[in-house]
Amino acid sequence: MKNYQKILFPYAYNILGSVEDAKDAVQDVLTKHVSVERKHFENEIGYLVKSVINQSINIKNRKNKIESYKVWLPEPISTEKTDDNINREEIISYSLLVLLENLTPKERAVYILKIAFNYSHKDIAEVISLTIENSRKLLSRAKTKLSNHTIESTRSGPSDSSSYMNNYVQTIKDGDVRRLEKMLSEDILLYADGGENIKVVRELTTGKKATLDLLFYVFNTHQKSLSVKTTEINHQPALLFYKGDSLINCQVFDLEGNKTKRIFSVIDPNKLKSLSR
Repeated sequence: MKNYQKILFPYAYNILGSVEDAKDAVQDVLTKHVSVERKHFENEIGYLVKSVINQSINIKNRKNKIESYKVWLPEPISTEKTDDNINREEIISYSLLVLLENLTPKERAVYILKIAFNYSHKDIAEVISLTIENSRKLLSRAKTKLSNHTIESTRSGPSDSSSYMNNYVQTIKDGDVRRLEKMLSEDILLYADGGENIKVVRELTTGKKATLDLLFYVFNTHQKSLSVKTTEINHQPALLFYKGDSLINCQVFDLEGNKTKRIFSVIDPNKLKSLSR
């Protein structure tokens, strides 16, 4: 079952954007599966993938009815190091995960299966119990909502992103407003998710001037005494801020050329549990 968990986890996580919910979805499916005579399944892994996807859609539907945050960010996953329990290559980029929140769970599932896993519309229809025509319509609707963003377009930063991130950190520490200004795009967006219990300074900040002011304010007020580490989260450059051994903040960067286009700041401690130093 361990290999099955590794195969199934990316399907659940890409739909749910939550490590814990994804693990629960996979575990629920596998627990039910062990009680069934396996000889009845011609394609066991296909059956399990179908079950996990539909379980994830149901969980996402329930969560969407309960949660009503202005800004909700996915739970970050480190893609910098290997893990025998997670197929990290099939984890989609953080920027795309955020974009997928604009879709219904079923649109999201169709989009992920087609774009990330290269399923045919015939296969998608069988997995989610749709007609082939409905699968095509859901994909078209999803693409329209996402303004035709693709996985590749969310990984278009500089080839040496670690050098860029080190420069960014030093610029913040130096308080060099002009140099940081050159590193941000004109229409930059900064999202912050503190969850239920942590109040962030601002959930959504738009534009270069407002973002500059907020970045320096947050650093000087809350982050100056913290240690910072550069890493890779969901295949994108990121910063981890620590107070001692405790992870306080994860910032994921969406880079376009040599400019920061978006910053996703996760402060919610429940979403930082899966990241370790």
